[in-house]
Amino acid sequence: MAVFTASVLIDGTYFMKPVIALVGRPNVGKSTLFNRLTKSRDAIVADFAGLTRDRHYGNGKQGKHEYIVIDTGGFEPDASSGIYREMAKQTQQAVAEADVVIFVVDARAGVSAQDHDIANYLRRLGKPCVLVANKAEGMLQGGQLAEFYELGLGEVYPVSAAHGQGIRGLVDLALEPLHLPEPDDAEQAADKGTIKLAVAGRPNVGKSTLINTWLGEERLVAFDMPGTTRDAITVPFERNGQRFELVDTAGLRRKGKVFEAIEKFSVVKTLQAIESANVVLLLLDATQGVTDQDAHIAGYILESGRAVVLAVNKWDAVDEYQRQLLERSIETRLAFLKFAALHFISAKKRQGLGPLWASIVQAHKAATCKMSTPVLTRLLLEAVQFQTPKRAGMFRPKMRYAHQGGMNPPVIVIHGNSLEHVTDAYKRFLEGRFRKEFDLVGTPLRIEMKTSHNPFADKDEN
Repeated sequence: MAVFTASVLIDGTYFMKPVIALVGRPNVGKSTLFNRLTKSRDAIVADFAGLTRDRHYGNGKQGKHEYIVIDTGGFEPDASSGIYREMAKQTQQAVAEADVVIFVVDARAGVSAQDHDIANYLRRLGKPCVLVANKAEGMLQGGQLAEFYELGLGEVYPVSAAHGQGIRGLVDLALEPLHLPEPDDAEQAADKGTIKLAVAGRPNVGKSTLINTWLGEERLVAFDMPGTTRDAITVPFERNGQRFELVDTAGLRRKGKVFEAIEKFSVVKTLQAIESANVVLLLLDATQGVTDQDAHIAGYILESGRAVVLAVNKWDAVDEYQRQLLERSIETRLAFLKFAALHFISAKKRQGLGPLWASIVQAHKAATCKMSTPVLTRLLLEAVQFQTPKRAGMFRPKMRYAHQGGMNPPVIVIHGNSLEHVTDAYKRFLEGRFRKEFDLVGTPLRIEMKTSHNPFADKDEN
């Protein structure tokens, strides 16, 4: 299953990927175009209307630029009831999330009244829009598309999603008004001295209250009701000479609990904020303990590779017995984040906030740590001498050297023979050695095994 990511790494810095939404009436070929743009078969395609109902996300890439594509159901802006109204809500939210909209019409069916309704809706929004006439095989040089100019959305771009005609030019046309940074320019544009900190957690755990306490002012809306924050809000901040960007995210809810379209919009923005951050502060609520949703958010942070610090808010509101239960719950339910620093705080009473900052800076330092090849290789060989990996049948893994393969999160690449037989337990043993040497507190560490190719393996035996 494809992993949806909302940011792109350019020269060690994360930038938000542009978002392209595909809209149009049913059965004009949006899902076929989606599959072309994402080079996948993720969207179900069939020759009848109304198959796609919910929004569908996918990653695409052309040249140096990556982007997110949203496939939507058939759009009826004025739908008042039933499934069509829900599909219209989904499409409206997709358009709200998008940087550019691709309006897909059917070149063979011609202009319909529904096309006019959609065009009117898009013109009112004023968002960058590309009008695409799909199923235009054989019409690329003809005048059969003239009627689509009456929609008032400018030039009509003919494509054939089924045959792949005009797709590369369409992507260039869609991304052109966004002025995306080139990889060579991105490093100069990025401020390497600023730590981007996302404060994440369930609704009503005190994220906005914590940021307001740090800032010393009511900069963000804080209210004792879940879901007050609907969008990710970025606030610049400086402490002891270190610059930060504080990102207050909307609370993530369980998927089954997301009913309103605006809540789904909040989830997308929260995931984008986590993806684009350098460090994520995962805030837990001491009065409610560690819930399934806390574990779900923690798992997403780990999957994203972000550095993380754990903080339990409202610590002053629970007694000693509840504190002991909570500590045991964190040890068991969030065991996969045992590398992260843990703090017990009260945002409202300003308790425990000083050490929290030290852990945030330490986590960022660990995530961007540079590890030399000689030191990594020495640690590897010492670990093998202390405990050799288990033999797998006729083969025993033989590790030769290690080097750093990336940062944020740190990646260590180990080279040798028969490394596909190295067990997960042995990888954890190596991880512990590397973490101790480089003081990698607060960041995930990924270890990759690369087996050397045997030049005689493919030769016939005579």
